[in-house]
Amino acid sequence: MEIKNSLPFSAAIISAGIIIATAIGADSFFRARQLSDVLSITGSAEKIVASDIIKWQSSITRSVNADQLAGGSAQIKNDIDVIKKYFIQSGVLDSEITVNPATVNPVCESQGGMFYDRYGNQSCGSSRAIGYNIQQVIIIESGRVDEVARLAQTAADEFVGQGIIFTTQNLEYYYSKLAELRLDLLAEATKDAQERARRIAQSTGKKIGALQSASQGVFQVTAKNSVEVSDYGAYDTSSLEKKITGVVRASFTIK
Repeated sequence: MEIKNSLPFSAAIISAGIIIATAIGADSFFRARQLSDVLSITGSAEKIVASDIIKWQSSITRSVNADQLAGGSAQIKNDIDVIKKYFIQSGVLDSEITVNPATVNPVCESQGGMFYDRYGNQSCGSSRAIGYNIQQVIIIESGRVDEVARLAQTAADEFVGQGIIFTTQNLEYYYSKLAELRLDLLAEATKDAQERARRIAQSTGKKIGALQSASQGVFQVTAKNSVEVSDYGAYDTSSLEKKITGVVRASFTIK
């Protein structure tokens, strides 16, 4: 009797298992079908802008004997006054000029005697200092891009006749409205992704549906005609005109 009663119960268990397995399989198929009906695409947008901030770094140097350090410091202070006066007369605002503290590095009697301490300061160690090089850096950051660029081309000639050892570095150009422009480029890049997705779907006889997801890619700020990009984003400071590119990765349903 017990054997006969267990047979219907076993059959019920097997039937239930088949139903559950079928349901799971159907759900998996439905999910797989949903996933396959999504089109992922990349959109981009770019704009050419002119830099509106210029940064110019220059420096002056004085070399003096070991017993003339005080006199050398006075000379370089006078050099700074002359340079700042010329810059201001040329249209640069005093608030746009930064003068860094002077650095004083020894000139060692033995060339192999110089070393750096843990703070980066130069020292002659056991060798004797026979002189010093005094250097001071001047930085101009201004929105007067054209004026400062022209000044950088002529300043060295102005100072060399006055016995000032003036060294200029490359100019750096920046765009101050990048944060605002990013929002516009992201919107345009999303529209570009949508249009690309629409055309791809149309070529297969389908249409795109709702936006499923979107993620921002890195921004590239490069020279106007540059094709260089970086996985981590790029920011070119050497060119006046820049190309700013924004990228969006988007997924759309297909119907």
